[in-house]
Amino acid sequence: MREIDCLFDLLAAADSGQKTHSIHAVSADGLSAFLADLPAVQREYLTFTGFAAKAGAVVLLPPAGDGPKDAVLGLGKDDSHAPYGALPYALPAETLWQIVTPGIDMAQATLGFCLGAYRFNDLKGSATKPARLAKVDTAQNAVDQAWAAWMGRDLINQPANLLGPAELAESVSFLAQRFHATCDISRDEALTRNYPTIAAVGRGSARPPHVAILRWSGSDADVDAPLVSLCGKGVCFDSGGYDLKPSAGMLRMKKDMGGAAAMMALAAQIMAADLPIRLVLRVGCVENSVSGDAMRPLDVIRTRSGKTVEIGNTDAEGRLVLCDLLDEAAAEQPDILIDAATLTGAARTALGPELPALFSNNLEWSNAVVAAGTAVHDPVWPLPLWAGYDHWLDSPIADSNNVSTSGFAGAITAALFLQRFVTSTQNWIHLDLYAWNDRTRLASPEGGEVQAARGLFQALRKRYKFAL
Repeated sequence: MREIDCLFDLLAAADSGQKTHSIHAVSADGLSAFLADLPAVQREYLTFTGFAAKAGAVVLLPPAGDGPKDAVLGLGKDDSHAPYGALPYALPAETLWQIVTPGIDMAQATLGFCLGAYRFNDLKGSATKPARLAKVDTAQNAVDQAWAAWMGRDLINQPANLLGPAELAESVSFLAQRFHATCDISRDEALTRNYPTIAAVGRGSARPPHVAILRWSGSDADVDAPLVSLCGKGVCFDSGGYDLKPSAGMLRMKKDMGGAAAMMALAAQIMAADLPIRLVLRVGCVENSVSGDAMRPLDVIRTRSGKTVEIGNTDAEGRLVLCDLLDEAAAEQPDILIDAATLTGAARTALGPELPALFSNNLEWSNAVVAAGTAVHDPVWPLPLWAGYDHWLDSPIADSNNVSTSGFAGAITAALFLQRFVTSTQNWIHLDLYAWNDRTRLASPEGGEVQAARGLFQALRKRYKFAL
């Protein structure tokens, strides 16, 4: 993983010595009043160009004198951070700007600016430089959230030949070092003994699986502080195994560790904000490949819990990665157990690429995450853990099959499979996400995305009454 503190190069003190220019952020409803207050030459220019304050529209104003240059950003009717994501590459490269509009939420503006400035340029010889934004002290949490998103996006965008199981585990270790947490990494015999289904998934690859476990406590967290446990599917590349994906289905499978990246981004936000909790992050780092050693259809595998699983499809490997992690995490009886995975195409068919599916056995937690995600413009949508479909996972020779006997409700049955490894009294949230932007939007460049991480952070912050 690259060192992404280059993010902070985007932000500079207004008195840094670099000439600072002004941005006027204008909503559609406020456009008439804004135009009335402008010097005539600028008002006439905006009118002539047809500026309508559409969200993300950026116009450089003609100078009204010898002072700094001005730009106008349209907000439309969008009250989110997203319109500010248009600024970094619409303004001249490396110039420094400050938003001068009264009443603007500078945390929102900073978050949008930083998220919109992200590009994965590591492997290019040269790249366009973004503009810079004057830093404000009240936006530090926004900067921390942007750092977490950049980290997760980098991991998802990294080609699979450069990010295998060992490298993903090392990235968890890097995260632990940054926030003075501990990190234990299991591999080889210890992994086979403690995480047999992860070992089975990784058996077909020349790159052996790893499990990375990060542990951290907030500075105000004592031994009785709430325990938050996170589990992430870290399949660095998914060929499908013997149930081989078609070539088109493999093209984006470097993103199959997107659940791990999202949980790492959530952990980074929690630690940066010093929430008064105890945190455990588990990441199953593995590659699903084809070889003479790979698991086969109709193999039967004994999981960490002792339950046996018949392999109905080797391409349903993500739930096998998570089931051992969930079993271990649930044994610690956390206050809330959250997992995330790029698990099923069925969730995308139901909700599309921009809306992760949320499953939970606790309605209060489910409602809290949905509400928090909506509030911070990082939405999720609940789907049911419909018990009536549970028997579809029955196997004639094992405790369960890893896939349903029905072709319906694939996201639900995948969640029901995972629920078998969570105790009935355990508060649990499962997120089935896409982890990718198919197109560039204002603060969401095409490529990897840590969906739901900001919404989950907001839900945890509110749950534990931590004011930022």
